[in-house]
Order: sequence, then C-alpha cells, then structure tokens
Amino acid sequence: MLNNVANVNITEADSIDELIADCAQIPASVRRPPQHPLLPRLAPAWEVTDGCRAQVEGLDEYV
Repeated sequence: MLNNVANVNITEADSIDELIADCAQIPASVRRPPQHPLLPRLAPAWEVTDGCRAQVEGLDEYV
C-alpha cells in the first residue's frame, strides 16, 4: 500500500529525459516487481467438423 508516501508533487514532464528522471525518483517500496510474461499455451488442434461443413454446404465460394 502507499501509506508512507509524502510530499508528492505531480507535474507534467516537458521532455522524455524529464519523464525518465521523474520515474527514477519513484521509491522502490511503491514500485511493483517486474512480472514475468506467461508462457504461451499450445492451442488445441483445430478440426473440421460436420457442423463446419454444414455451414458452407451448397456454397460455390466460401470467403
């Protein structure tokens, strides 16, 4: 929680350098640790079912 944050002065950064400097001043106690990205899951194999075939039955061109 952010209970111990005092003397916060919020201003707009005029440049990217100023923004980076402002972010560097954020205390470590209020920053979140880096999150590791989740590993991608393998999608189940897709199969053409009878229902899929029925949807396009009789169509000369399927888009």
